[in-house]
Amino acid sequence: MDKNTKTALSVFAIVFAMVGLSFASVPLYDLLCRVTGFGGTTQIAESAPTPDQILDRDMTVYFNADTDRNLDWQFRAEKSKIELKVGEQKLINFIAKNTSDKPIAGTAVYNVTPLKGGQFFFKTQCFCFESQILQPGEEMNMPVVFYIDPKIDEDRGMDDVGTMTLSYNFFKSESEELDEALEEFYNR
Repeated sequence: MDKNTKTALSVFAIVFAMVGLSFASVPLYDLLCRVTGFGGTTQIAESAPTPDQILDRDMTVYFNADTDRNLDWQFRAEKSKIELKVGEQKLINFIAKNTSDKPIAGTAVYNVTPLKGGQFFFKTQCFCFESQILQPGEEMNMPVVFYIDPKIDEDRGMDDVGTMTLSYNFFKSESEELDEALEEFYNR
């Protein structure tokens, strides 16, 4: 193999590797955020701590609910805040209403502030795991079940944290289910 062929193959391999890394960067970043809580990404749990794991440490969780201006929904939390003990599981309901005259799908993005709290904020149930479709004028109750991990007490960097804010922002989304709902709506 001559020098030019080796150089061409090397350049091709580098370009191929860079393209591969660019496609892998989003899933790898998502994995990093979910594992570490980086950027306020909350964690997912199958179940809550047992009653003997609940600590005598009070926390306040505030709730923020926003919608993108391109999404014709009203979206709010039923309460602005909840008081709880670390390890105690709580339920908060968010309410979304489609204010348009056609079906619309929305997908929520979320985070917790302070950002360092994301690794300790666990959700056992959340509407944010999938796209939501609301019919014209439909109002939907969207529950979130969560707890603050008792391991927060072991992290001296979290000693100053007594409040967290769970924020959701809904964006308009497209999906096969939305296409089917729109087709059904227009064929009535």
